[in-house]
Amino acid sequence: MIVDQAEKLRLMVKGQNQSAQVLAVTSGKGGVGKTNVAANLALCLMASRKNVILLDADLGLANLDVVLGMKTRLNLMHVISGQKHLDEIIETGPAGLKLISGVSGITNLADLNEFQRQRLIQEMTSLEHRADVIIVDTGAGISKNVLGFCDAADHTLVVTTPEPTSISDAYAVIKSLNKNRNGVKISLLVNMAESRVEAKKIYQRISKVASQFLGATLSDAGYILRDEHVPDAVCNQKPVVLQHPRCQASYCFMALAGKLARAAELDETDTGFFKKVVNWFF
Repeated sequence: MIVDQAEKLRLMVKGQNQSAQVLAVTSGKGGVGKTNVAANLALCLMASRKNVILLDADLGLANLDVVLGMKTRLNLMHVISGQKHLDEIIETGPAGLKLISGVSGITNLADLNEFQRQRLIQEMTSLEHRADVIIVDTGAGISKNVLGFCDAADHTLVVTTPEPTSISDAYAVIKSLNKNRNGVKISLLVNMAESRVEAKKIYQRISKVASQFLGATLSDAGYILRDEHVPDAVCNQKPVVLQHPRCQASYCFMALAGKLARAAELDETDTGFFKKVVNWFF
């Protein structure tokens, strides 16, 4: 029975001591630069001497390997199917970044059979003892997969752009996450902002509505300025912080990493990320 399966999984990961802070990067819609944010943020945190693992949790259209210019042979499906152990699929990317490639075609983790679920969770719990920070690049939208990873993280970074549709969809994500009220910190990042002033106005607008209608507290993660160097780096399949380290977007990414690193030092939790993933999905 499903209940019995869930209990087995919870017992399997019970007692794990969390060592890594987990940050989920998400967005209400595609095309806002979410994956690019995750990749560049991970590299900036590494530059501050953090041991970082980047996990591509987009189970529909995984593409972190493309953004990083990597040709990965293995992904989470090899773990789910029992062909490989997790430590066998972790690959090293630019500047030594550790990447776990996602898979395409799985619509919902709950659709996995009992063996696949147990295999995935058993392997992934070990991640919490291998890094200081785990950055989870989720899919876009408000599917159960996306909300599950965000709900289980210590901190969720919602990425939006100044476009009205992006702002509306970002608010929809915040509203969905707030329904669970599990104490997870939610921050808003305005990507492709024309100026600091524009980004601040967008944050204040969404924060005010979230407070008034949801009773939610939304933290300000800042902004990434619109920069022609970013699309140039994307076309070359290289993170902008490596391709153009002195451009204004790279400085914004470094500032974001510093802000999140300081926040993580104040945020300690005794419940493991993947234990909470189990509770959400199964």
